[in-house]
Amino acid sequence: MDLSQEEWAEQLQNDANAFILDVRTPEEVEEGYIPGATNIDIYLGQGFMDEIEKLDKSKNYYVYCRSGNRSGQACAILNSIGIENAYNLEGGFMDWEGEVAE
Repeated sequence: MDLSQEEWAEQLQNDANAFILDVRTPEEVEEGYIPGATNIDIYLGQGFMDEIEKLDKSKNYYVYCRSGNRSGQACAILNSIGIENAYNLEGGFMDWEGEVAE
């Protein structure tokens, strides 16, 4: 499900069961990330699949990439393995105006 930057941030803030997933490359993550995010690079292919299979399916996933494209794909993949709640950050990290960690 795509959420606007405002919806994503607001919902995340009020969600005690949230898991923030950054699907960018490690190089991109070095430029900054949303605090509390776990990085699993979607470009790892099977490695990405192996890692997300280990995730807790009962959590609510807040997923982002640089622009919103890869994270949209990642949300579809999460849904396909039985994770019902996956929220894509529209516009991605490049439009993010919230807190940033380095």
